[in-house]
Amino acid sequence: MTFMEKLYIPAIIKGMLVTFRHILKRRKTIKYPEETREFAPVYRGMHVLKRDEQGRENCTACGLCAVACPAEAITMTSAERTKEQKDLYREEKYASMYEINMLRCIFCGLCEEACPKEAIFLTDRLVPTQFERGEFIYGKDKLVESKEHRIDITKRQFTGKRSTI
Repeated sequence: MTFMEKLYIPAIIKGMLVTFRHILKRRKTIKYPEETREFAPVYRGMHVLKRDEQGRENCTACGLCAVACPAEAITMTSAERTKEQKDLYREEKYASMYEINMLRCIFCGLCEEACPKEAIFLTDRLVPTQFERGEFIYGKDKLVESKEHRIDITKRQFTGKRSTI
């Protein structure tokens, strides 16, 4: 090694050049929540249980989503529809209790692939943070979309089962 190499001056100069190059680059950080990044179209966020055109729930409690879930995060119980509930549910059988444990969910999307009725989808919405573990168990009250505010899932993906985008 030469005398200059023993003093580590060339290595220090190279390190300083790298540092100055990074100082001049554009920053990739954003000022959240004022600015938000755009998510990829295939981003898997919060689940939603969809309704049909008449406002009835699509889910028939077949249980295929629960079977397909590798984390076993989905639990449901089925019930028979009565005549008074004709406007609420499409089929004779419906999910009287449908819960997803968001702490166990790995957002793989297998539940929406397994669903034959296109009832469950993963949206582009973020799952809100909570302080208590019990608040991460989402029931039908948080999962079923409201009749007034429909959630558009066509931007996220096209499953091939729907006839139109």
